[in-house]
Amino acid sequence: MKVLHIITGLGVGGAEQQLRLLLRHLPVPCDVVTLTNPGAVAEGLAADGVRVIHLGMSGNRDLAALPRLVKVIREGRYDLVHTHLYRACLYGRLAARLAGVRAVVATEHSLGDSQMEGRRLGPGVRALYLAGERLGRSTVAVSPTVAERLRRWGVPAPRIEIVPNGVDIARFRFDPDLRERTRRLLGLPEDAYVIGGVGRLAPGKRFDVLISALAGLPDDCRLLLVGGGTEETALRRAAHDAGVADRVLFTGERLAGGSPGADLPSLIGAMDVLASPSPEEAFGLAVVEALAAGLPVLYVSCPAVEDLPPGVARGATRVAGGADSLARALAGVRAEGPAPRSAPEAARHYCITRSAAQLMDVYAAAVSRT
Repeated sequence: MKVLHIITGLGVGGAEQQLRLLLRHLPVPCDVVTLTNPGAVAEGLAADGVRVIHLGMSGNRDLAALPRLVKVIREGRYDLVHTHLYRACLYGRLAARLAGVRAVVATEHSLGDSQMEGRRLGPGVRALYLAGERLGRSTVAVSPTVAERLRRWGVPAPRIEIVPNGVDIARFRFDPDLRERTRRLLGLPEDAYVIGGVGRLAPGKRFDVLISALAGLPDDCRLLLVGGGTEETALRRAAHDAGVADRVLFTGERLAGGSPGADLPSLIGAMDVLASPSPEEAFGLAVVEALAAGLPVLYVSCPAVEDLPPGVARGATRVAGGADSLARALAGVRAEGPAPRSAPEAARHYCITRSAAQLMDVYAAAVSRT
């Protein structure tokens, strides 16, 4: 079986990094087409030996990209096409059908109750999504919560498969020596209590709430924000206005694999607690990665935890979304003192090898029906 993955872009994001991780564990040859933005994840894929094709799409309405994509699919003689993210799902499903590939799978990474990838869920977005969805064999939801949202949207239940996001547990395993080196590299005081936030610096992630919460905590508390995005300037201004600019460290975008002291696992290991203030998530990958590192976690929304039986996600606590309640919860976690940095069952439940095996079952079913 030969598979082509089509994704909207390959900048540093959850869906993009999840694709790279999956390709390391799928036992079939895979190529990747990025419609636009061949960023850091494209470089990482190339370093892994994956062929990456940049389609050079100029925008959502660049219809000239469609015949180029059809040509790529025909020339590659792919058995299955797997699409990721809204624009790639629309163009990729249609191009696959025009190229004669009927085994088409799409993963829905980002469907919330009110938005998808930052766009509001109006009737037009829904209608276009459903029209494209009918061109595929199945739609993969990254959580039962997303599967239920798809059903409410009108996707027939038999066409929905659940394959959760996966985590490379070994990459995030806590290393006390690496923690010490990373904190020194970041210039953090030895006695600093480090609160972490991981994700795109976008309005929906609500890192401004985390900055407000920091202002209500002791001066030895620091906030480590890992990610890049359009809201960085606004967040820096918020930190300045709250009087905590010298206590907030912005690291920029970081990959999940890289040099010690610089990559995402190293930075998570340097934290004392992770806080996820986003009120609407499709999965909550950063929460699971933090649990894999043995960190206590406070979250407002995390289907990856909420869809599991009670008690499985030891160390993860749901909190209200306001700055005051978050500050109280953070103070409470600190008062409890450090706990052993071992991964709970929830993290092992989302092991990437398990997710890859589940996805191969979806592929086999899609190909067998052609």
